[in-house]
Amino acid sequence: MSDKRQYSFDLRHGTSDEYKDLEWAIGINRLMLKIIGLWPPDNRDPHEIIKTKFRLLCSTIMVLFILAIPAFISLIKVWGDMILMVDNLIYSLSLFIALFKVFTIWYKRKDLASLIDMIATDWMKPKTKEERDVMLKLAKISRMIAICGWLLPCIPTLTCFALAYFGLTLRYVTNLTDPGKPLMIQTHYFHDVSKSPQFELTFLAQGIAVFITSISYYAVDHFLGLLVLHVYGQMENLHIRLTHMERYTNFDTVLKYNVQDHIRLIRSIEIIDDSFDLLLLVIVAHFGIIFCLLGFLIVNVLNDDGQLSFMQLVWFIAMTISVLLHMCLYCGVGEILVTQCEKIHRAAYEYTWYTLDPKVARNLILIMLRASKPLYITAGKTFPMTMATFCNLLKTSTGYISVLLANQN
Repeated sequence: MSDKRQYSFDLRHGTSDEYKDLEWAIGINRLMLKIIGLWPPDNRDPHEIIKTKFRLLCSTIMVLFILAIPAFISLIKVWGDMILMVDNLIYSLSLFIALFKVFTIWYKRKDLASLIDMIATDWMKPKTKEERDVMLKLAKISRMIAICGWLLPCIPTLTCFALAYFGLTLRYVTNLTDPGKPLMIQTHYFHDVSKSPQFELTFLAQGIAVFITSISYYAVDHFLGLLVLHVYGQMENLHIRLTHMERYTNFDTVLKYNVQDHIRLIRSIEIIDDSFDLLLLVIVAHFGIIFCLLGFLIVNVLNDDGQLSFMQLVWFIAMTISVLLHMCLYCGVGEILVTQCEKIHRAAYEYTWYTLDPKVARNLILIMLRASKPLYITAGKTFPMTMATFCNLLKTSTGYISVLLANQN
């Protein structure tokens, strides 16, 4: 793709129904990424592009200077206290992961531009009712995931604000970390936050930064889900066409189109893998660490000597479920690609090729050969993101919780 090509797609073409389908399919994901400046404008207006870059810059500065750096300073300050360190790492690691996700999408924006174009083109091009139904079914799943992505940033922000109103907090608070009123995140600032209005302004800034961080953290996850589910839908349509090619009179033309479409989808998966493989490797490591830390805190609460409250126990369990669901999302979308690839290979292999002219039948070999190799999204080109990988990660991470408990004792 040319460097001069804009990271956008002009959506103002096609029929009204096709445009509505496209808006319905990607609208929520696009809005989430627009908030933090990662979704390109739908036109090539230079002013809109500048606004997008400005939003991205403001979002990054807020997360970095209001939360990430003060949290890291606080971690140095509480070094040596196991509970305070674990409490800090749960939040500070997630902050840096959110920043890394934003950086990854920004750095790969030109590579991902072709995938955004592909989604818009697939929705705008003519299609049968059967193909449209498949795309709508997958888009519905993507929308449900995106809606959950809206709820997850809002719930923790509103919860922390409500608890702060009543003078409560979900963190482990000591005079070492909070000499005055507790803030939402364990942080250390170079100004006195125990006085008014410094406390109220800092608390408000943290609330806005927490919301932006949550949007950044979840929007990138769901953007990956949108891309993979769309490719999955196109592969399902390809499978349908391969299975029922006898219904087409122009067999040669349809077969040629299917071969080209299959190659296009393989290249799309390769772009997704190249764009997200390093990010997925970091996320796998992050999942293992955070799951261990949350498990340690939950066990600590359940022990008689636990220093955390029951309300904090419920909060940590909710965070653990959220972490598990997102790791499951990564591995689940990778699993469906493998399954769909096998379906295409089986459809081409089981087709009644012996009824065709030999010169025509041998063209099916192209699809058989390309579909015989499973398509994966990988973590750092090291291992595939599948449900088997998820189970292994879960088992390994659970084992390391005992290591933390042993070190505490």
